[in-house]
Amino acid sequence: MSTDSAELQRIANTESLMRTLEQVFHHYTGSLSIRLWNGDSITLGRKPAAATIVFHSPNTLRRLILRQDLLHLAESYVDGDIDLQGDVNALLAQRDHLEKLKFSIRDRISLLLAAMTIHDNAHEDIAQHFDAEAHLPGLRKHSRNRDRNAIAFHYDKSNDFYRLWLDDQMVYSCAYFKQASDSIHQAQSNKLEHICRKLRLRPGETLLDIGCGWGALICWAAKHYHVKAHGITLSQQQHDYAQQKIRELKLQDQVSVELRDYRDLSANQKFDKVSSVGMFEHVGIKHLPEYFQCVQRVLKPGGLFLNHGITNDEEGWRPTAGTRFIQRYVFPDGELETISNVQRVMEHNGFEIWDVEALRPHYAMTLRHWLSRLDAHYEQAVALIGEAAYRVWRLYIAVSASQFDRGSIGVYQILAINGRGQQHGLPLTREDLYQ
Repeated sequence: MSTDSAELQRIANTESLMRTLEQVFHHYTGSLSIRLWNGDSITLGRKPAAATIVFHSPNTLRRLILRQDLLHLAESYVDGDIDLQGDVNALLAQRDHLEKLKFSIRDRISLLLAAMTIHDNAHEDIAQHFDAEAHLPGLRKHSRNRDRNAIAFHYDKSNDFYRLWLDDQMVYSCAYFKQASDSIHQAQSNKLEHICRKLRLRPGETLLDIGCGWGALICWAAKHYHVKAHGITLSQQQHDYAQQKIRELKLQDQVSVELRDYRDLSANQKFDKVSSVGMFEHVGIKHLPEYFQCVQRVLKPGGLFLNHGITNDEEGWRPTAGTRFIQRYVFPDGELETISNVQRVMEHNGFEIWDVEALRPHYAMTLRHWLSRLDAHYEQAVALIGEAAYRVWRLYIAVSASQFDRGSIGVYQILAINGRGQQHGLPLTREDLYQ
């Protein structure tokens, strides 16, 4: 076949594909625009599209049609084979529509035949170079070694990278917005203060922070509430950063941090208060009883425990395109459970639930601040972690914001007392939290 004939055939194949897509998606209830590698575009659905998926390669669209898996769409974005233009939030809102699509046998055959006519030279996937599944081989899930490696995969990427888009205090969890106009720096300070008030910290008390991150909470509690605070983490880079921060703030006599698994906490050392913020998502659903037992073991009778973490709207942790993407590229071995089941496990392990606060809208706002800051530092981020990893994080943050918006995941602060009927000294109302 001559060059001209081959080009004409490619044009004919593309036009056939466009007609097939229009036919198959004629009942589509969403609104999505697709732009092909040759500039042709098509809008699927009945409304003007607010966002566009740009395919740079025929082979990418072909593989997506053949696999019919949204994870492949995400991986193609990571590899740079597609781009997302326009309102990314509007585009992510199409996920429900796409996941619920049911094609007839005739439609499936039409799509597959059209897909078989388009192809180009395949290339190596960039994403595979930081696939968590390749970094955690042969280790039992939620063993100490595997958990340490999983934490390192996520948190030890680069302190400089996190510094680009987190707040001044490097708080990597849901902020607390007293007003929508609060900056991310103010909202994270609000959150640290809110936690300390909930724990009713008093001078001279001891505080343990499990999964202390870069040390923001333990330093805040020591500086503003004059407690003696200790933090544990599995991340070497977080540990080193926190140590330096403690020295800079001259808090060595009040604050300490160490590399330690929560399962290795000594029962000989008892704390007045315990906090855990954004950590128990890494524990694993089957290990939640062990986690809460460990907390109870190191907390004095009647002591307060604040557990802040993300929850799921469905029981268990079933595989979806979203969960597979997160497990593979972002949070290996992370699992979410419903808030009701989390509370049930806490009660079964000796805690009395005292206060529960939902912060779901706050996390959606937090994530959009992070995404804006990450995009504003695109060049620095790519220089630190590479284009593919930057795309992973951009997609992860954007998708997470969308999930919080629609309520498929939530975030809660649970305040609990160690032991039922204990003397705890809590006030009768919440008024002191807001004074």
